[in-house]
Amino acid sequence: MAFLLVVIYIAFIGLGVPDSLIGSAWPAVHTEINMPVEAVSVLTFIISGCTVLSSMFSAGILNKLGTAKVTAFSTAMTALALLGFSFAPSFWFMIPLAVILGLGAGAIDSGLNNYVALHFKASHMNFLHCFYGVGVSLSPYLMSHALGDAGWRSGYRYAFYVQATITLLILVSLPLWKKTVSSEQEEEEKSVNLTLVQMAKKSEVRLVWIIMLATNAIEYACGVWGSTYLVTEKGFQAKDGALALTIYYIGMSVGRFLSGVLSNKISTWKRIGIGSAILAPAIIIMLLPLPGIASVIGLFLIGLGNGSVYPNMIHLTPHNFGKEVSQSIMGSQIAFAYIGVMLAPPVVSLVSGLFGIKVYPVLLAVLYVIMIVALMCFVNKLKKQNKYNADV
Repeated sequence: MAFLLVVIYIAFIGLGVPDSLIGSAWPAVHTEINMPVEAVSVLTFIISGCTVLSSMFSAGILNKLGTAKVTAFSTAMTALALLGFSFAPSFWFMIPLAVILGLGAGAIDSGLNNYVALHFKASHMNFLHCFYGVGVSLSPYLMSHALGDAGWRSGYRYAFYVQATITLLILVSLPLWKKTVSSEQEEEEKSVNLTLVQMAKKSEVRLVWIIMLATNAIEYACGVWGSTYLVTEKGFQAKDGALALTIYYIGMSVGRFLSGVLSNKISTWKRIGIGSAILAPAIIIMLLPLPGIASVIGLFLIGLGNGSVYPNMIHLTPHNFGKEVSQSIMGSQIAFAYIGVMLAPPVVSLVSGLFGIKVYPVLLAVLYVIMIVALMCFVNKLKKQNKYNADV
């Protein structure tokens, strides 16, 4: 079981590798391929939309093929998409690659998260998402190095090498999954499939959808537009903007690591509350007319606070809704998380086109308010249903 957990940790790095590349590379990409800066929203919309689709249908796929095979196949898909981006001659060539990248991300995200929520402690969920943070931190670092030397295409190739290596490791470990997972655990993975309509009828499910949408919209709005905001509004160079984005993702990784360390001392719900509270001063820093370095600090704190909300909400899924339906609800939660990912960049693009990129922090503040209100309503709903356990 220990070695399998190591493989899952590394798989989470692979889950994060593609997510931050487009945001850190785009200031250089759009000038080379002669596209407006707002065009990045088209690609992120497609990637997220395809991730939503694969997440929605993940329960059936995972029940048929198993978590291990889906993880290996999906990671291979994302690796090939990254390699394709490195050779893309035009923006239009990137669109089918975005489809492949999105489809590869959804099922693996849903499968691994539910698998860990069922079989491992909360500390592992946070540490695993910390390793996701390693993946999304690694990508802008590699891209910043490439931008200062060989160009953004090399940055995508560096990411491909990492992703391809992870794919090979997962393929080699496939027999290990069969030996390690007991027949009892395999039965647990055979979940009851709920339709989207059945889930939508439950108000508590709708509320958790809003929470997941908002927290991931904040995460991706920072990941895609943080670098561009610093370059356009604060006068950073493209290379420095990419490096600042690395600091944001380091904040996310630190937040998830600390949440895992504290999991035996502080309950999951309290860790969610602490993370949500850290977001408030972070966004205030972004709203104030301070020097660029203050915005970098603000982004770091957003990563630090917001980073722990998602994995802890994910971990609570079997506790809040029951193990037998956790895979279906997990898939729907991740789908709505990616709807947030899908909508945030074009909304920022639209509003920035109308009023300028200076309104970017205001949009972050609006998303934060939506998340907090939904979170409070969700907790109240669980308390009324006697499903809230402050000690979990």
